[in-house]
Amino acid sequence: MVLVLLLLILLPLLYFIVRPRPIKIPINNRHVFITGGSSGIGLALAHRAAAEGARVSIMARSLTKLEEAKNSVKNATGIEVAIYAADVRDYDAVKKAVDEAGPIDVLLLNHGVFYALELEKMELSEVKFTLDVNLMGCLNMIKAVLPEMKNRKDPLPVSIAFVSSQAGQVGIYGYVAYSASKFGLRGLAEALQQEVIGDNIHVSLIFPPDTDTPGLVEENKRKPELTKIIASSSGFMKADEVAQKAFDGIRRGSFMISCNLEGIALSLATAGLSPQRSFLMAFVEVVAAGILRFAALCFQWNWYGSIEKWHKEKKCGSTEST
Repeated sequence: MVLVLLLLILLPLLYFIVRPRPIKIPINNRHVFITGGSSGIGLALAHRAAAEGARVSIMARSLTKLEEAKNSVKNATGIEVAIYAADVRDYDAVKKAVDEAGPIDVLLLNHGVFYALELEKMELSEVKFTLDVNLMGCLNMIKAVLPEMKNRKDPLPVSIAFVSSQAGQVGIYGYVAYSASKFGLRGLAEALQQEVIGDNIHVSLIFPPDTDTPGLVEENKRKPELTKIIASSSGFMKADEVAQKAFDGIRRGSFMISCNLEGIALSLATAGLSPQRSFLMAFVEVVAAGILRFAALCFQWNWYGSIEKWHKEKKCGSTEST
């Protein structure tokens, strides 16, 4: 009886304190600008945005791939997308593309690079490249977009959304540089949301699992065996499924956007001090916190068990060969 009473008190309390407040962000007839939009999740996001009636711009480094992506969207939806060839590491090139594109209502920061390799085996140039593209590239884009986004004449709410990764919620063997860059996005997004909420700008973090993209094919060629074992527990999705989940979350102004059941559990377990618009989700986070911490410890037990087993088998193989 006491427990039921506490839960009944908790619900209205959470309804009162959750911040930011719930919001609806329209996509139809808005300008959606997508980085890394020439393939994979980025191209799927472009297809989805066009299908929902948005004006779409995509940016990537390769003009050839951008032209192919433009034709793909046109053939599928009949919508003509604008294309911009620029490297997110080059602020001047980014600023030029943003100025040419015009006012942006939804900025989707989807670009990214990935090296699945133990830190000891990585070149420092690969580490730096990962951080420069995945983290500094986002800062360059936001820096270029923000002034006009803040000074827009349209009173409707707008969005800045980061395509992160479940490796931006939990560190995984072989993902040292990648996880560092994606964890950095979490801090960037939390701080940025506080800075721009007064301008009716709403920040989202999208956390897809392994997704069926050309990038994943290349990634798997170098991915350590242990990484494959541990990452397999998070499931696998198609790019268009991730795009659908992304826009569903953006429309709601959700700060953390999960793409599958494992992702929902991971977001609940790592909610921490992140903003939460839904008082019902806040209720689940509060009530489930202890249980999810236990579940997280079970995952760690399983992962470290796999690591220990792999090292033992490796040592036994080395002993036998000698």
